[in-house]
Amino acid sequence: MKPQSSARSARQQAARKKRLASSVSVASVPRLKHRTARSKQPLPISRRRAARRSEPGFLKAIVRVSAIAAIRFAAFSLRSAVKLGRKKIAGQPVWLISLAALGLSFFIGTSLGMSRAGMERSPNASAQSVAYSEGGFGSNGRPHLSPLPTAKEVWTCDVVVIGGSLGGVAAASHSMQSGATTCLIELTPWLGGQISSQGVSALDESQVMRSNETLSESWMHFKRLLAKQTVKLPSWTTLKGDLRVDEINSCWVGILCFPPKAGASASEQLLKNAATRSPKSRWSTSTAFKGADFDDSGRLVTAIHAVRRTPRDPNYLPKGRFSAELSKWYAWSSTDEFDKTPIRLEAPPGKQMMVIDATDTTELVGWAGVPHRLGSDSIATTGERNASRQDNQDCTQAFTYPFVLAIRDDQGASLKTLTRLESDYSKEEHRKDYDLQGFPVFTGRSFFNYRRIVSVNPGDPYASTPSPGDMTLVNWNRGNDWKFMDPPLILSDTDLDKSGQRQNWLGGLSIVALRHGENHALLFAHWLLENHAKELPLSYLWGTESPLNTASGLSMVPYIREGRRIVGRKAYNQREFAVREADLRIDLPGSRDLSPTAIARVHYSIDIHGCRYRNSEDDGEAASAPTLETNVRPTLIPIEGLIPRGVDNLLIGGKGIAVTHIANGMTRIHQGEWSIGASAGAIAGWLTTRAQPGLLPQDIASKHLISQVRDHMSRQGLGLDWHQTTSESKFMKSFNSAEEPE
Repeated sequence: MKPQSSARSARQQAARKKRLASSVSVASVPRLKHRTARSKQPLPISRRRAARRSEPGFLKAIVRVSAIAAIRFAAFSLRSAVKLGRKKIAGQPVWLISLAALGLSFFIGTSLGMSRAGMERSPNASAQSVAYSEGGFGSNGRPHLSPLPTAKEVWTCDVVVIGGSLGGVAAASHSMQSGATTCLIELTPWLGGQISSQGVSALDESQVMRSNETLSESWMHFKRLLAKQTVKLPSWTTLKGDLRVDEINSCWVGILCFPPKAGASASEQLLKNAATRSPKSRWSTSTAFKGADFDDSGRLVTAIHAVRRTPRDPNYLPKGRFSAELSKWYAWSSTDEFDKTPIRLEAPPGKQMMVIDATDTTELVGWAGVPHRLGSDSIATTGERNASRQDNQDCTQAFTYPFVLAIRDDQGASLKTLTRLESDYSKEEHRKDYDLQGFPVFTGRSFFNYRRIVSVNPGDPYASTPSPGDMTLVNWNRGNDWKFMDPPLILSDTDLDKSGQRQNWLGGLSIVALRHGENHALLFAHWLLENHAKELPLSYLWGTESPLNTASGLSMVPYIREGRRIVGRKAYNQREFAVREADLRIDLPGSRDLSPTAIARVHYSIDIHGCRYRNSEDDGEAASAPTLETNVRPTLIPIEGLIPRGVDNLLIGGKGIAVTHIANGMTRIHQGEWSIGASAGAIAGWLTTRAQPGLLPQDIASKHLISQVRDHMSRQGLGLDWHQTTSESKFMKSFNSAEEPE
């Protein structure tokens, strides 16, 4: 009997060892191997710790092994109690000792099990999806610029806003309204980002929030300012004199479409008005971010470096070929074309400044190696139902170069010009992607009326036919979207290290990808003129006649829907906070109440312009995630979504907040970007002018100061009902009663 029992026990132990080995290898070994393969050079200690914490496979393996060991111990104790019965040890019944051990084991096993379950409910970033750069960093864990020219100008700032995007303009405006001396730098010649230099001057916003009048007064004020801007049109439009935007507005993508220059002038006017409360504030266009200084800990930004370019030709016109101008715009050195001025932006003596990264690709985050996600997220990384099967940092949303077409007979001149275009890929390959998707070209709910920015005879955009002189802005999914990742647009941390941009920042973008996108847009314009100018004459506008004010007629820079997204700090049952799909969707379980620390509300459909590879390999896109507004709730954004890990005086003021790839499809639109930027500016202004010295963004939640911040925001037209939307039936009722865009 004994040998049989021993043999059976040996077989059971072998089986258990096999199960344990398989359970560990599936979850942890691939991730550990991945990390080992990446780490050819050692990271600084602080970054190694951060990287280890970002690898859930390793932690889950430890928890899993511990839980199994605890369960085995409990089972062993129970068997011992049964076998030994009433025997005593040290005068105590064995069954009593076993019961105590069983209880302890149950407690340990339950605690570990709950911890593991918590990890599953709140997934953390995988090693594949979180960027921790491995090269070019100093002893404080941050890059050092080399060369670093002596600054010709030194600006003193309470708040620095990097990027005059739509979010950046909102941030600077509300920071100045707080009384903070605010400094803003913007790469392009125009302020406004989406609504100006990127050529998306047709506002997207929630129909429900508009119908329920729950859009902030700050956003409504800016829309009114836009509508009052005057524009000067070419003589061939038959419209004479300066006209207001609301006199030529008639589109159906939203309720306000306008020439991009009106977006730039409205942004400039907004900042001038806000500066009356902060007279020492200043801003500069045509100014590139170059890098930053940090303190010895690497946690506080102490200065921002930038370079301003001044065209030597007073009639300079941007090329509208950003691929050809990017390196010139970012370079330190003067050229025959530009005179360059190095600028240093720093805090007043003895004070600590706040920095807001409002660039569309979060350039400071990318340059400094702040933890972030790039591209699409897998189900394993986020736990989202409609996430992809794999993380893919190449797969950011498609970017677009908008252009303008007019109802005008130019005798074939623009078609002839576009015919001469040469492209890296064949014209036939580009044309495979072009499709008007069943929409009529001109009349009614048409392609032309969709983003019509000039209407000579404004009428019902759902029924009218455009008139000679009308202009439309083209930003079309199956047209000038460039979705191919060969190569990807945004450089990964590895690519940045190899390129030397840690020492000499040049925007962190692929020039080749930019060129492909430009050619794709120009060939789409050619396709439209060649195939769809039958009912009415169409012409492509470029040069001084183009509302985009570029030689090529394309936008100065592309419309970038998605860049780097920060990894948030611990909040709402996540060790690395991010707004997720379930927080947005009405029809999915798992939404969280984010109202305790909410500072903004956004709403739209989940609109993802997906990625692809040219060879059709698996792209890692969340193809099943897009959905209509009816399935999406107005979503609160907590302050934790604006605060990155590792840097204590930095806020995000645009698209790069802590959201997943799927959630970005909703938060990226005009009203969402404005709300996030405005909140960041108001918070930064409050911290530097109202709060106790030394207070940091993360202290607002931990020290229960959110009500004070909200009161401050409310006085600036940013007050909202901060309660979570709980009644879905009420929401759906309001949605169904919302009017169609006019």
